[in-house]
Amino acid sequence: MPVHEPVLTREVLAFLAPERGGVFVDCTVGLGGHAKAMLDAGATRVIGLDRDPAALAMAAETLRAWRDRVDLVHSDYRAIDAVLEERGIARIDGALADLGMSSFQLEAEGRGFSFQREDPLDMRMDTTTGATAAQLLRDAEESQIADVIYRYGEERFSRRIARSIVHRREQEPIQTTGQLASIVRHAIPRRGFSRIDPATRTFQAIRIWVNRELENLDAFLAAVVTRLQTGARMVARIASSNTRCARWRNARMPRFVS
Repeated sequence: MPVHEPVLTREVLAFLAPERGGVFVDCTVGLGGHAKAMLDAGATRVIGLDRDPAALAMAAETLRAWRDRVDLVHSDYRAIDAVLEERGIARIDGALADLGMSSFQLEAEGRGFSFQREDPLDMRMDTTTGATAAQLLRDAEESQIADVIYRYGEERFSRRIARSIVHRREQEPIQTTGQLASIVRHAIPRRGFSRIDPATRTFQAIRIWVNRELENLDAFLAAVVTRLQTGARMVARIASSNTRCARWRNARMPRFVS
């Protein structure tokens, strides 16, 4: 398995100070890189949550040497209260939430996150539950699709794209990334060179929609904060090119990260 180098590891360790020992929660454990770093530094126990079963399987390999100090849980990070209650844990000594898309998910075949290859139009981070992107695009009203693409992708041609999606689905099911990318590219007027593919914003928007990425984040962060021991800290990182995400982050994060 290739070595995964998580981002900002040094900064995360400096802020959380796991060398103190104690229980730490990695709310989006991913491939286990940050959890491994915390354990290496001295964390007594790490509870790792992730919605993605494939990521959890790889995290289990990464953390095999620490399996007696790690608890990997297939769960949405927003269910952190229930996860801790089930384990009888009232307080934690630190938490990490690295929210957003991982390169592992983006590059994985068959997931539908990328328009760079022909894949089923899935886009679910948790492939065991919920509607796929293809199902949502099949059932949603044109106005809802346009709103999603504009709100989460900041795509100025959202109405034109939504109209094209509805027109195409009346002719045939939209089931692959290639179909969706082609629809978007043909719906957007050509205006010379662009640094990004015309489908980029629409794919981002639909992924956020499928996974409810911006729902209940305030409640999640508040739930984590109430679980922190006195003097404990939380690191939260929201990686997105979407300015709606950035505005949320800038407005909320100073209240929760200390």
